[in-house]
Amino acid sequence: MYFNKNISISETGFIFNPITGESFSTNGMGHEILRKLQSGNSIEELTTYIKNAYSVDQDTVEKDLADFLLVLKIHHIITDNYVV
Repeated sequence: MYFNKNISISETGFIFNPITGESFSTNGMGHEILRKLQSGNSIEELTTYIKNAYSVDQDTVEKDLADFLLVLKIHHIITDNYVV
């Protein structure tokens, strides 16, 4: 999983893609996930972090994280392939 290097994220969770001109907002947890993805954390690391930090069961974390990652892929914020 690769984070699109062109994406800008503000400290408040505002996301901007200068290539498409699209912008988005996310909540605190979404912002944390984006920052961790941007830093190169794996899905497994994210799952463990969320489960421990927020005392959420494994199934819920996996489902909610998968849903969030799908939205990020749809909007070209992350991709399965490295893009230069």
